[in-house]
Amino acid sequence: MTENIDLNNPELYLNRELSLLEFNWRVLQQALDTKVPLLERLNYLCISSTNLDEFFEVRVAGLIQQVEIGDPYLEADQISAQEALKLINTRAHELVEEQYQVLNDVLLPELNAEGISVLPRASWTEQQTEWLRNYFLEEVAPVLSPMGLDSAHPFPRLLNKSLNFIISLIGKDAFGRNRGYAILQAPRALPRVIELPEEFRKQGEYKFVFLSSIIHAYAEDLFYGMKIKGCYQFRVTRNSDLAIDTEETSDLLLAISDELAQRNYGDEVRLEITHNCPEDMVEFLRQQCGMHQDNVYLVNGPVNLSRIQAVCSLVERHDLKFKPFTQGRPSGLTANSDVFAAIRKQDILLHHPYQSFTPVIDFLKQAASDPCVLAIKQTLYRTGAKSPIVDALVAAAHAGKEVTVVIELRARFDEAANVELASRLQQAAVHVVYGIVGYKTHAKMLLILRRENNKLRHYTHLGTGNYHRNTSRLYTDYGLLSSDKQLGEDVAHLFVQLTSLGKIPKMHKMLHAPFTLHDGLINLIEREITHAKAGNPAHIIVKVNSLVEPEMIQAFYRASMAGVKVELIIRGMCCLKPGIEGLSDNITVRSIIGRFLEHTRVFYFANNGEQEVWAGSADLMKRNLLRRVETCFPIETKKLKQRIIDDITLYCNDNTQAWCLMADGRYQRVEQPEGAELISAQTTLLEQLSTNC
Repeated sequence: MTENIDLNNPELYLNRELSLLEFNWRVLQQALDTKVPLLERLNYLCISSTNLDEFFEVRVAGLIQQVEIGDPYLEADQISAQEALKLINTRAHELVEEQYQVLNDVLLPELNAEGISVLPRASWTEQQTEWLRNYFLEEVAPVLSPMGLDSAHPFPRLLNKSLNFIISLIGKDAFGRNRGYAILQAPRALPRVIELPEEFRKQGEYKFVFLSSIIHAYAEDLFYGMKIKGCYQFRVTRNSDLAIDTEETSDLLLAISDELAQRNYGDEVRLEITHNCPEDMVEFLRQQCGMHQDNVYLVNGPVNLSRIQAVCSLVERHDLKFKPFTQGRPSGLTANSDVFAAIRKQDILLHHPYQSFTPVIDFLKQAASDPCVLAIKQTLYRTGAKSPIVDALVAAAHAGKEVTVVIELRARFDEAANVELASRLQQAAVHVVYGIVGYKTHAKMLLILRRENNKLRHYTHLGTGNYHRNTSRLYTDYGLLSSDKQLGEDVAHLFVQLTSLGKIPKMHKMLHAPFTLHDGLINLIEREITHAKAGNPAHIIVKVNSLVEPEMIQAFYRASMAGVKVELIIRGMCCLKPGIEGLSDNITVRSIIGRFLEHTRVFYFANNGEQEVWAGSADLMKRNLLRRVETCFPIETKKLKQRIIDDITLYCNDNTQAWCLMADGRYQRVEQPEGAELISAQTTLLEQLSTNC
């Protein structure tokens, strides 16, 4: 009977956009988790707001464009762009309403109980009012440019996600004319959260005022001789995806630089207005912004929740934040150790953020000053021009090494930083290329060629995450340091392809997109299916950020139908429906939402007792598997392989930070049976690895 299931049936797939919204909902639920420190809960609320901003800037903006050009933009679920926008409208409004309920009804009262207050205008004392008025006159008013609207002062072009106010006026202006509306834009240079000085608070207390409250209180000073009838904040979100025709441009760096100047003025995709704004003013703003009613959001609070994140950094209350920790180091890579000697001895696996990223930086620094090192080659996706990684590459070039860097200029929202990075490296005489036209270079790899005993030796670092020191303290990622000859040759071949654009010889060990990774992973799944059909134990565990690609989902469905146990740990989007009888009843999907952003991509196959573990840079999405340069590499050292198996088994057993996906696309928090041992994968790994091991 199961053989008759049509795996192309759209009812077997969840919508990717709605799945992404569900991930954001899970992040929001962290703000309600009383086991999480209070200021961290506020931080989760802000992250959910930032995530939603990007969702509209990219995903909703793309769907609107598809509707405008008449492209149905069908995914495996066969939901059209128009239908998807309607579903998004319903779920996103629910999500936004819950965000403000969490802020107003939960977090602000709890913060107030801890002596951390955001003061509404009605509660300002006489002394506070005087100080805030002076603050407005001295720090705010001089940089504001209010704009009364008329034929000579048309509705302004508003900066993406900027704080704005629409003001209704009564009375005549300086030229004897009755005024209607004015627009006031708050420059980004102004802080959105202002801390009151110590004289207005008791010891240990913190008192804040939103910039919007100050502007509301004193905006009338900007319109001398007129009265303000109403002042209401609003914000416009715009399409922020860069539109670059890579086939038409002869200089990608220049094209991206030009396009970045226009990013803040893309098409409008969302309008947020404070909830008490009169209907006629809401309608005026909607028409001026060309906004469909569905994309108008009336909010009960500041229109940009993410800016409240400033409170978390301004308040020095360690008891209300996550306990700090010291990142560990593998025993062979202590400070000042010879990284090359350690890698020659054995492969080394780093697990961030539990273990430090510093050994990778040390690896590059030692290579830069080592006279035996001839060449360094590295890919950079999200790094930043002021990174110690970049400092080491510049130092290596100055020392006469052959340094080649493949920079992906089109890393979304990091394009400006990558343009600056490319310029800095080029000034240091580094060979810089920008990847492959039409294929983003998302692989994370570093190759160092060193002459030893009159022969060249390959040293490699392969990772699941970016070469970014800051995110390595926030994201979970694996990094493999190895001097394996065949693995090094594979990396060398891939770098040659990225620079020469030529075909690549057959890889010894690695799988790489867009050539062998997609089919290679499916073949590994099919091998597990063969074992199951032969009556042998078969088991797959996959941990990635997203699972969207239809053929990969179908392979998991086939595995389930053959009796393979499939455990999927998917942080974000998942379009597979688990738990359907006869189809996916052998599949479980769980998402871990905790202190750190889960970012590792690993694949485990039982292989009839000959266990295989792979790690890589790619998620299971069309773009990663078919339209990007990605790497996937085997973990072959027995000890390291077992470490990863133990790690992902821990995630499969997590009962404190795990959510299980239901077939309807919603998630349920995993509940601990009464008396059961509490298991947190992140907490356990922090205890195991955040000291030298």
